[in-house]
Amino acid sequence: MLLMSYFQTLNPNAFFNALPGNIASGLIWGIMALGVFVTFRMLDMADLSVDGSFATGGAVTVICIVNGLNVWAAMIIAMAAGILAGLITGILHTKLGIPVILAGILTQISLYSINLMIMDHHANTAVSVDRYQLVITARRLMPAIVIAAVFALVIIIALYWYFGTEQGSAIRATGCNPAMSQAQGININNMKLIGLALSNGIVAVAGSLFAQYSGFADVNMGRGAIVIGLAAVIIGEVLCEALVGKKANFFITLLFVVIGGIIYYIVIGIVLWLKMPSDNLKLFTAIIVAIFLAVPYLRAAGKNSFAKAGKRSAQNLGVKEKEGK
Repeated sequence: MLLMSYFQTLNPNAFFNALPGNIASGLIWGIMALGVFVTFRMLDMADLSVDGSFATGGAVTVICIVNGLNVWAAMIIAMAAGILAGLITGILHTKLGIPVILAGILTQISLYSINLMIMDHHANTAVSVDRYQLVITARRLMPAIVIAAVFALVIIIALYWYFGTEQGSAIRATGCNPAMSQAQGININNMKLIGLALSNGIVAVAGSLFAQYSGFADVNMGRGAIVIGLAAVIIGEVLCEALVGKKANFFITLLFVVIGGIIYYIVIGIVLWLKMPSDNLKLFTAIIVAIFLAVPYLRAAGKNSFAKAGKRSAQNLGVKEKEGK
């Protein structure tokens, strides 16, 4: 009875009304996940500096717009700031020998103070669509979805082209086998620098879009971004394998990464619609990521157990046939 009364209090219209906002947010965070994908899958590195570079992208964009700069120029500067953040992480790792995880943490911590300085020591800065020309805003959800989707598609096409070039292939080779790549004459340190710079540049663009969409930049807006990015990547890969399988090429994989961001935010929307405590949102995020991380392993384990059972059955059948003879 209590369960039925609980479900009766839920309003399906509330969920469907929030769905366009979840899709728009998912697309923006899907763009951020493309940046995470570059380091996590292409370079096989966990770059934690993206939490900082996401907020940097938003802070730089808002401050530039507030000070009268064109929104497109502001976004280009934001992307350049993200690239610089990635280069700093790369230099700490490749030139100073600091492990990439620690290098990313150092950059992330530094960017917190830098972002405060960018915003004139204010924790957040507003940018209203009523006063400034913005590329995207939550006030107009359907145009926001279209604009975010166009940005995602352009970035996917650019990444698909770039990783097919000689330099892009060198980055992929570095991530697959650094020792063999170095033996083939590839400067793996330079490839790591380029990959980290590219990744954080994309993340900063996502931060720029999110700040405009939200109407403000906040020094903490990137907190937990790496978890959301990894969630989108993992969800996208699991769905891609389930729906497309071995037919998926690099372009489709990138497309599913963005779809993973959308699915993630729809799941979060469902959690909020079910009136789960919002204070536990980080816990729900961790559970969602853990579930999708476990799916490939459990699927592989299941296949192996069936294969082993099949072999045992065949062996037992062979033994019985021999005994019968």
